[in-house]
Amino acid sequence: PFPLTLPATRALPYGNMAAALVQYVVLRGDLARPPRSWPLGAVVAQGCHAALAAVHGYREHPDTGAYLEQGAAMTTVVLEAPDENSLLDLSEILKEKGVDHRVWMENPEGIATCLALRPYPKNQVQPHLCHFKLLK
Repeated sequence: PFPLTLPATRALPYGNMAAALVQYVVLRGDLARPPRSWPLGAVVAQGCHAALAAVHGYREHPDTGAYLEQGAAMTTVVLEAPDENSLLDLSEILKEKGVDHRVWMENPEGIATCLALRPYPKNQVQPHLCHFKLLK
Protein backbone atom coordinates (compact mmCIF):
# COMPACT_ATOMS: atom_id res chain seq x y z
CA PRO A 1 0.00 0.00 0.00
CA PHE A 2 1.07 3.56 -0.73
CA PRO A 3 1.58 6.01 2.14
CA LEU A 4 -1.05 8.76 2.28
CA THR A 5 1.52 11.41 3.14
CA LEU A 6 5.10 11.93 2.17
CA PRO A 7 7.72 10.96 4.75
CA ALA A 8 9.00 13.98 6.65
CA THR A 9 12.57 13.21 5.64
CA ARG A 10 11.93 13.20 1.89
CA ALA A 11 13.86 15.94 0.14
CA LEU A 12 11.86 18.17 -2.18
CA PRO A 13 13.38 19.38 -5.45
CA TYR A 14 13.81 22.96 -4.28
CA GLY A 15 14.70 22.25 -0.68
CA ASN A 16 13.21 24.87 1.63
CA MET A 17 11.92 26.98 -1.25
CA ALA A 18 9.30 24.31 -2.09
CA ALA A 19 7.62 24.97 1.26
CA ALA A 20 6.92 28.54 0.12
CA LEU A 21 4.99 27.38 -2.96
CA VAL A 22 1.32 28.32 -2.95
CA GLN A 23 -1.56 28.10 -5.39
CA TYR A 24 -3.86 31.11 -5.41
CA VAL A 25 -7.49 30.67 -6.44
CA VAL A 26 -9.70 33.75 -6.90
CA LEU A 27 -13.45 33.06 -6.84
CA ARG A 28 -16.24 35.51 -7.61
CA GLY A 29 -18.00 36.30 -4.34
CA ASP A 30 -21.11 37.61 -6.08
CA LEU A 31 -22.00 34.12 -7.33
CA ALA A 32 -23.14 33.08 -3.84
CA ARG A 33 -25.16 36.25 -3.18
CA PRO A 34 -28.45 37.49 -4.66
CA PRO A 35 -29.42 37.80 -7.42
CA ARG A 36 -27.34 34.76 -8.51
CA SER A 37 -27.45 32.85 -5.17
CA TRP A 38 -25.51 29.82 -6.39
CA PRO A 39 -25.36 26.92 -3.92
CA LEU A 40 -22.09 26.64 -1.98
CA GLY A 41 -21.22 23.38 -3.74
CA ALA A 42 -21.54 24.99 -7.17
CA VAL A 43 -19.23 27.83 -6.16
CA VAL A 44 -16.68 25.44 -4.67
CA ALA A 45 -16.79 23.39 -7.88
CA GLN A 46 -15.76 26.48 -9.86
CA GLY A 47 -12.66 26.85 -7.70
CA CYS A 48 -11.85 23.16 -8.10
CA HIS A 49 -12.19 23.37 -11.88
CA ALA A 50 -9.94 26.42 -12.10
CA ALA A 51 -7.28 25.00 -9.76
CA LEU A 52 -7.15 21.72 -11.67
CA ALA A 53 -7.05 23.51 -15.02
CA ALA A 54 -4.08 25.60 -13.86
CA VAL A 55 -2.20 22.60 -12.47
CA HIS A 56 -2.90 20.58 -15.60
CA GLY A 57 -2.07 23.43 -17.95
CA TYR A 58 1.28 24.03 -16.26
CA ARG A 59 2.02 20.43 -15.25
CA GLU A 60 5.46 20.55 -16.89
CA HIS A 61 6.59 23.57 -14.85
CA PRO A 62 9.05 22.62 -12.08
CA ASP A 63 7.11 24.63 -9.46
CA THR A 64 3.95 22.65 -10.23
CA GLY A 65 5.77 19.36 -9.75
CA ALA A 66 7.39 20.53 -6.53
CA TYR A 67 4.00 21.75 -5.23
CA LEU A 68 2.31 18.44 -5.95
CA GLU A 69 5.19 16.55 -4.31
CA GLN A 70 4.29 18.29 -1.04
CA GLY A 71 1.19 16.11 -0.78
CA ALA A 72 -0.82 17.01 2.31
CA ALA A 73 1.46 20.01 2.94
CA MET A 74 0.25 21.84 -0.21
CA THR A 75 -0.96 25.38 0.46
CA THR A 76 -3.88 26.90 -1.43
CA VAL A 77 -5.14 30.40 -0.75
CA VAL A 78 -8.71 31.21 -1.84
CA LEU A 79 -9.43 34.87 -2.43
CA GLU A 80 -12.61 36.71 -3.40
CA ALA A 81 -13.15 38.88 -6.45
CA PRO A 82 -16.28 41.02 -6.08
CA ASP A 83 -17.58 40.36 -9.60
CA GLU A 84 -16.77 39.18 -13.12
CA ASN A 85 -15.20 42.47 -14.22
CA SER A 86 -12.72 42.49 -11.34
CA LEU A 87 -11.82 38.87 -12.11
CA LEU A 88 -11.21 39.66 -15.78
CA ASP A 89 -9.25 42.81 -14.87
CA LEU A 90 -7.02 40.67 -12.63
CA SER A 91 -6.49 38.23 -15.49
CA GLU A 92 -5.32 41.09 -17.74
CA ILE A 93 -2.89 42.35 -15.09
CA LEU A 94 -1.51 38.84 -14.61
CA LYS A 95 -1.07 38.44 -18.38
CA GLU A 96 0.81 41.77 -18.54
CA LYS A 97 3.08 40.64 -15.69
CA GLY A 98 3.68 37.20 -17.23
CA VAL A 99 1.98 35.33 -14.39
CA ASP A 100 0.71 31.90 -15.49
CA HIS A 101 -2.96 31.35 -14.70
CA ARG A 102 -6.25 29.98 -16.00
CA VAL A 103 -9.68 31.62 -16.01
CA TRP A 104 -12.53 29.14 -15.61
CA MET A 105 -15.55 29.86 -17.80
CA GLU A 106 -18.92 28.40 -16.85
CA ASN A 107 -20.73 27.18 -19.94
CA PRO A 108 -23.18 27.43 -21.60
CA GLU A 109 -23.53 30.80 -19.84
CA GLY A 110 -20.05 31.86 -20.96
CA ILE A 111 -19.24 33.71 -17.74
CA ALA A 112 -15.90 33.84 -15.95
CA THR A 113 -16.36 32.38 -12.48
CA CYS A 114 -12.87 31.79 -11.13
CA LEU A 115 -9.19 32.28 -11.79
CA ALA A 116 -6.35 30.10 -10.55
CA LEU A 117 -2.61 30.60 -10.77
CA ARG A 118 -0.22 27.73 -11.22
CA PRO A 119 1.75 27.12 -8.03
CA TYR A 120 4.27 29.93 -7.42
CA PRO A 121 6.64 30.98 -4.68
CA LYS A 122 4.36 33.19 -2.59
CA ASN A 123 6.59 36.27 -2.74
CA GLN A 124 6.52 36.29 -6.57
CA VAL A 125 2.75 36.68 -6.93
CA GLN A 126 1.35 38.01 -3.66
CA PRO A 127 1.90 41.67 -4.68
CA HIS A 128 -0.52 41.20 -7.60
CA LEU A 129 -3.21 39.76 -5.33
CA CYS A 130 -2.88 41.79 -2.13
CA HIS A 131 -6.00 43.89 -2.77
CA PHE A 132 -8.22 40.78 -2.76
CA LYS A 133 -9.52 39.51 0.59
CA LEU A 134 -9.78 35.91 1.70
CA LEU A 135 -13.06 34.32 0.59
CA LYS A 136 -15.53 34.10 3.46
